[in-house]
Amino acid sequence: MNAKLGIAPIAWSNDDLPELGGQTTLETCLQESRAAGFSGVETGGKFPKTSAELGPKLAAFGLSLASGWYSGTVLDAPDDLAAEKEKVSDQLKLFRDLGAACLAYGETAGTIQNIRTAPLETRRRLDEDQIRTYGHRLTRFAEYCAEMGVPLAFHHHMGTGIETEEDLDLLMRHTGEAVGLLYDTGHMRFAGGDHLRVIEKHGRRIIHVHAKDVRDPVIASLDRAHDSFLDAVLAGAFTVPGDGSINFDAVARRLADAGYQGWFIVEAEQDPVKAPPAEYAIIGYRALSAALQKAGYNILGENTHERVAG
Repeated sequence: MNAKLGIAPIAWSNDDLPELGGQTTLETCLQESRAAGFSGVETGGKFPKTSAELGPKLAAFGLSLASGWYSGTVLDAPDDLAAEKEKVSDQLKLFRDLGAACLAYGETAGTIQNIRTAPLETRRRLDEDQIRTYGHRLTRFAEYCAEMGVPLAFHHHMGTGIETEEDLDLLMRHTGEAVGLLYDTGHMRFAGGDHLRVIEKHGRRIIHVHAKDVRDPVIASLDRAHDSFLDAVLAGAFTVPGDGSINFDAVARRLADAGYQGWFIVEAEQDPVKAPPAEYAIIGYRALSAALQKAGYNILGENTHERVAG
């Protein structure tokens, strides 16, 4: 089985909280990614939006484009999806040109993930009929993305309409095969779900993995009637594999048993002052690569000790 290790830019800067790492340059992000051993990255706010600009920057550091977040609004979109297709077109072209594995689709219609004043418990909630309608529309959008050469990987996420294990179960039930699953350990644990059971139920739909750890004591201390998702981030709810509460040996074994092959992305929304990105990138890389190797994965592009000039 083959795996590739990548890292998300949120390890250095946060697009929802620009004050966290906003001063860090893209070149620093890329240099520290490669120096830590990663062979790929996901896009963020600092990244150029065209392949002519981004391709050479990645190549200079020997990095591939693994994927990247897309802020979708299919939930509230008209049935013809015309505006959504237009909105995604440039990103699909960029990802297709640079060989990204998938589009990391996050549903942002009605999201509170980026609203500091919105308590966690006020997130949008959908019943099964609403998820059924949404699922049919999302399937058509995913089929369009596939036709354009980039598979869609749905990212369940705190603060959105598809947050919990139950939400995800319903979405998987009411979507077609074109809707792949972006499995995120940290967001599922934060939402109170069983992150290992999710693999057992939906392993064949997983096409991309975000390996995010959590600090359970921080999550347990939150007042969800008052604290927002961004408050939780600032409090240190998330961290990299090897520094939190999740057993990634077990995660890797379950994913191997499910037959998953592809990218594993280390991701952790953290304050870079409290958690120096270069240091935590190495912690995450070493912990995750060790877990994957124990599970029988062959890590492609492994290069832990290479230093690339910035």
